[in-house]
Amino acid sequence: MASPDSKVPKFKRVMLKISGEALMGDKGFGLNPPTVERIAREVKSVHELGVEICMVIGGGNIFRGLQGSAQGMERTTADYMGMLATVMNALAMQSALESVGVYTRVLSAIPMDQISEPYIRRRAVRHLEKKRVCIFAAGTGNPYFTTDTAATLRASEMACDAIFKGTKVNGVYDKDPVEYADAKRFGQISYDQVLSQHLKVMDASAIALARDNKLPIIVFSLAEPGGFKTILAGNGTYTKVYENC
Repeated sequence: MASPDSKVPKFKRVMLKISGEALMGDKGFGLNPPTVERIAREVKSVHELGVEICMVIGGGNIFRGLQGSAQGMERTTADYMGMLATVMNALAMQSALESVGVYTRVLSAIPMDQISEPYIRRRAVRHLEKKRVCIFAAGTGNPYFTTDTAATLRASEMACDAIFKGTKVNGVYDKDPVEYADAKRFGQISYDQVLSQHLKVMDASAIALARDNKLPIIVFSLAEPGGFKTILAGNGTYTKVYENC
């Protein structure tokens, strides 16, 4: 990766995947505006380096399709409701980014002409070339697919150099570090190890898609101030998931 003093980062175009829960801050539900603004400023700091940024944000802070399905709701309907939640989060992040001076476009897999652009790959690429942040909303537009899979799919379509997954912990562990003090963090790990050990990085279909497209996944803590920019420079603590470990 690029040295800390380098003005030319190694990654030209990246996908930032964050969960909807990351926008809650210390709330138990919904959006926490100061948290959304902080993440927007993290994105801006990387954008100012000249890196082209794609984003996918989950919707679990508003509605989670699997939980709705588990409570008796028909799965397809529940998943579509979850997709609508991701659109709400995307609009919130767009507003926060533009308030700090970063031009942003929301592209939805489900057409919503009044509030977003429809997802068209060539149009999205053009936005990135014009240095606009692209937030991809509504998942893949299909039920039964998570936003992890949507992020990997869009990252592949956009020819991103890597997926940066911002989480609550600073990497991939062999067990939950919150519950187990002896949890071991991996510095690097292969796609196949993640799948065989059932590690909670992304769902299996997302990992398999990343493996098939040789798309590295960088797992880091989004809670650490300046973490996104630091990790992009090759510093800080993180786990790299890729083919040759």
